[in-house]
Amino acid sequence: MRSTGDVTDSGPDTKGRSIAYKLADKQQEISVAEFFEKNKQILGFDSRSKSLLMGIKEAVDNSLDACEEAEIAPDISVRIERLDDDDYRITVDDNGPGIVHSAIKNVYGRLLYGSRFHALRQSRGQQGIGISATVMYGYLTTGKPAHVISKVSGEDEVAWEMDIVIDTKTNRPLVTNERAFTWERDHGTSIEFTIKGRYMTGKQSVFEYLKNTAIVNPHAAITFHDPDGKRWTFEKATEIIPPKPREIKPHPEGMEIGDLIKFAHGSKQKNVKSFLKEDFSRVTSRIADDILELSKIDPRAPPQDLTRDQCAAMIDAIGKVKIMAPQTDCLSPIGDTLIKKGLMHVMEGLRPDYYATPVTRPPKTANGNPFVVEAGIVYGGDIPSDGQVSILRFANRVPLLYQQGACAITKAISEMDWRRYGLEQRGGKGIPYGPAIILVHVASTKVPFTSEGKEAIASYPEILSEVSAALRLCARNLKSHLNKLERRSKTHAKFEIVQEILPDLAKKSADYLERPLPSLERTITKIMNVVWIEPSVEKIGKNNRRYIYRIYNYTNNVRSFGLHAQVPKESVNLALFMNPSFVDLNEEGKAYWEVRDLQPSSSSVVSFELSGEMADTFSQEDVYISGINPAIVMGAEPLPGDWGIKGMEITEEEEILSEDDTLEEEEEELEEEEFEKEADLND
Repeated sequence: MRSTGDVTDSGPDTKGRSIAYKLADKQQEISVAEFFEKNKQILGFDSRSKSLLMGIKEAVDNSLDACEEAEIAPDISVRIERLDDDDYRITVDDNGPGIVHSAIKNVYGRLLYGSRFHALRQSRGQQGIGISATVMYGYLTTGKPAHVISKVSGEDEVAWEMDIVIDTKTNRPLVTNERAFTWERDHGTSIEFTIKGRYMTGKQSVFEYLKNTAIVNPHAAITFHDPDGKRWTFEKATEIIPPKPREIKPHPEGMEIGDLIKFAHGSKQKNVKSFLKEDFSRVTSRIADDILELSKIDPRAPPQDLTRDQCAAMIDAIGKVKIMAPQTDCLSPIGDTLIKKGLMHVMEGLRPDYYATPVTRPPKTANGNPFVVEAGIVYGGDIPSDGQVSILRFANRVPLLYQQGACAITKAISEMDWRRYGLEQRGGKGIPYGPAIILVHVASTKVPFTSEGKEAIASYPEILSEVSAALRLCARNLKSHLNKLERRSKTHAKFEIVQEILPDLAKKSADYLERPLPSLERTITKIMNVVWIEPSVEKIGKNNRRYIYRIYNYTNNVRSFGLHAQVPKESVNLALFMNPSFVDLNEEGKAYWEVRDLQPSSSSVVSFELSGEMADTFSQEDVYISGINPAIVMGAEPLPGDWGIKGMEITEEEEILSEDDTLEEEEEELEEEEFEKEADLND
């Protein structure tokens, strides 16, 4: 009987051994460029129409990033020329800082080559794949190289141009026709590439991408020449360039155990306490001591010797220790005012009735990467009301046009009950219906995309939670606006009836009794019992606005109260605020006026002017009152408690009225709760 350890040259063992060696001979390293060449759909080049858009998107993203890093207001030109049915020549020019001669070929001719992958700060490009993948795909589909021109600033600097293709076997650039020449520009970059594609119009078109890019980049000027010879210009809406994000260290919250092990073993610190303090942000000496005490790790131990179990204990301890939120200077959120400015600038043709006050949430972390969520809602006007609301998704100021259903933003929108906020929603779930546009922007040092095509954001719990919170705040603003419209409409109808019926009745009575027509002002006042604030705005020149508030006292008592408004501080000129009732304007742009001793059946006017490019971002509806029961005021909301401004004190009479109003509000809240319970039961 042969032992199991014998080795022979015959039988199945020999055959198996020979096959294994043959397979081993065939195994070889795969170039990253060769991999993406055969799997180009991973990068978003999976259809003709999408490929055309992706090529332009990657070039424009690079231009915007370069301009902002150099703190230059971007001026970008995109031109599409149709060569035949499928071939298009794309040219993207920018006024950025340019690329130094030695780096041009690697930037455009190597995949996974860039300066932003290891930098923990917000940027559009992250992997170093996009523009080089465009060059690769263009050559793959048409056989034509990309042509690049670039010049850096300096009196003695010349521009360089060259043709570039990628050797996918080695992931190295192949350069031809390289030469230096004199370019009329001081600095900038131009890339021209030919690509097989299909030019389309509609929601997922080049035009929509550029329009949406202009919304979240209001500091950029974009010119678009389409294949039919039409020229479209998206002028910059502001001269304010977003602050340059600063590179930071990773934040410990939300970090995975594998990342912590990698950081610990690669650290240059001599002990674990120094590792926590020096290699992470927001970790002080006290916080480091608390983490190590909870995880039972010796502070003097070398971080390179940490075991998996110790790292797991440290992760658990980090979740129990209160750590300050990450710095915001590594991010460049758009900001409430500029979101509104961008929407107003691009959506002007739809003439919306209302821009819900945009919301920028405080920074949070996901997997150790800081992120910020911003949201805004546009409502009414010529926005179609018979279909689902339009969703504008953005990540690091870049529009996301594809895979809407797979995105965390869409999931958060679908899971909200929009019926509470005035929009139609079948079953309380899904994308709502109505004349609205919902904008959500996620800014992060590393956006967790679902694929290398960067088309949808992964549904991390932290991101879903923040998107939902931002949407709820915006939706409340929308609901408040709709409630004001409804209340104002009812009061208008009541006022019109009173003004039509009473004068007619008084005239007939006076004629019948042969007496003079009596004054009806006090009678109308008694019936209406409201302080009416009527806003209006006058456009003075291109960038000046005069905002006027006419205040009518349709009550039986003398009224005194405070009027408050949040105005864009960039547009404030104190000389234009010198209304007799003006009291104060603080550094945050919160203005305060006092209306004193307004007699029954009389009126008063508060007015002011704003100047500059941000003047039109102020909404004349966003005014607040203090010192009076808000239940009898039409056209203003109660002053929010978090304003920190002491308004006029409310009188004893108004306190009694406020108590009655509070009871009404509590009843409304109970009704809302009952409505939600009923909706849950139905679901």
